[in-house]
Amino acid sequence: MAYRFGAHMSIAGGLHKAVERAAEVGCDVVQIFTKNNNQWNCKPLTEKEVTAWRDALTHYQIGAPIAHASYLINLAAPDDALWQKSLDALVVEWDRCEQLSLEGLVVHPGAHTSSTPQEGLERIARAVREAVEKVQPRKSQLLLENTAGQGTSLGWQIAELGWLLKSIRSRHVGVCWDTCHALAAGYDFRTAKGMKEMVEELEKHRLLEKIAAIHLNDSKKDCGSRVDRHEHIGLGCIGEEGFRRFLKHSAFKKLPMYLETPKGTDEETGEDWDHRNLQFLRKLVGQRSTVA
Repeated sequence: MAYRFGAHMSIAGGLHKAVERAAEVGCDVVQIFTKNNNQWNCKPLTEKEVTAWRDALTHYQIGAPIAHASYLINLAAPDDALWQKSLDALVVEWDRCEQLSLEGLVVHPGAHTSSTPQEGLERIARAVREAVEKVQPRKSQLLLENTAGQGTSLGWQIAELGWLLKSIRSRHVGVCWDTCHALAAGYDFRTAKGMKEMVEELEKHRLLEKIAAIHLNDSKKDCGSRVDRHEHIGLGCIGEEGFRRFLKHSAFKKLPMYLETPKGTDEETGEDWDHRNLQFLRKLVGQRSTVA
C-alpha cells in the first residue's frame, strides 16, 4: 500500500479552495479547519459549500479528509462556563465534520490550568462522552492528539491518553499521533531502542490500534523539552534518520499523514515549503512524487 501524505490547508475563499491548494502542492490527503480557528461562533454550512467541498475532493482525488478543532477549546477547563462553551463548540465542529463527511476531527485534550491533572482528565472524559451523545457520529471519529506537555497541557503522556480512551469507551474516539509533540514529550523514537519502547508503551495502553492519523512535524526543540515548536521535515531535532525510522515502521506506514509545518516559500530555492516537505517525505520512503 502506498504512503498517503498531505498537509493542513487554508480554507480562505471557501472550503473547496483548501482541496485545490492541496492538489497544487501534491497532497494525497488533506486537513482543514471547518471554520475560523480564532472565533467561537460560525455560520452554518450551506448545501452549496458542502457540495463544492465534496466535488473538489472527487475531482482532485484527495482522500482521508480530516479537520482540526479550534485551539480555543479546552475540555479540561476547571471553569464551568469555559468548559461548557468548549463542549458546545466541539459539538458544533464535530457536526460540521459529519456534514462534510470528514474521517476525523483532531482536538487537543485540554489544559488543567488551576486544577490537578487528574481533575482535568476527568473533565475531558466527561466532555467527550457528552459530545458523543449529542453528535451521534456516523462518519467522523474524534481524534485526541498527543501534546508536547507545554504548560498544563494534558495528553503528553501515553498513559494519560490511554486513561482517557478507557474512561470514554467509545468506538467513535481515537488518536492522532504528532511526531513533534512525541519527541518534545520525551519519546525518543529516533533510535531503534527508543522506537521499540514508544511502540511497546502505545501497545500497553491500547493506543496503537486507536491511532487513525499522523501529524508529521519536525521539532525545533529537543527530546523532553515539552515545548511545542514545529519545524520543516529533516531540519529539526527529529532529523532525516528519525523520520525515515518512523515512516518505515509497520505500526504507522499505512496511516494517512498530514504536515503542520510552517507555510511559505524557501528563500533559497523559491520552492513552496509544503511541496518541498512532501517531496522530501516521498524521497525518504522511496516513493515517486505526484507533482513535478
